[in-house]
Amino acid sequence: MVATKPLDFRKGAEGLSTLVRESMLAEPFSGTVYVFRAKRADRIKLIFWDGTGLFLFVKRLENGVAGRRSRMA
Repeated sequence: MVATKPLDFRKGAEGLSTLVRESMLAEPFSGTVYVFRAKRADRIKLIFWDGTGLFLFVKRLENGVAGRRSRMA
């Protein structure tokens, strides 16, 4: 499931699971992968429950912004 609005990237796994429950009206411990992006779209976070714990993945894009294509000279 992908969040449609950017979020404050200071949120950790607990804050994101609360956001999933309250804003997305979903269950963060269902095994579904939830995807969030930063306001500048240069970072993404994913959370999901694997049955034993809540995973939090963070990706910072070094060469630009998600969705933009770089031009080759």
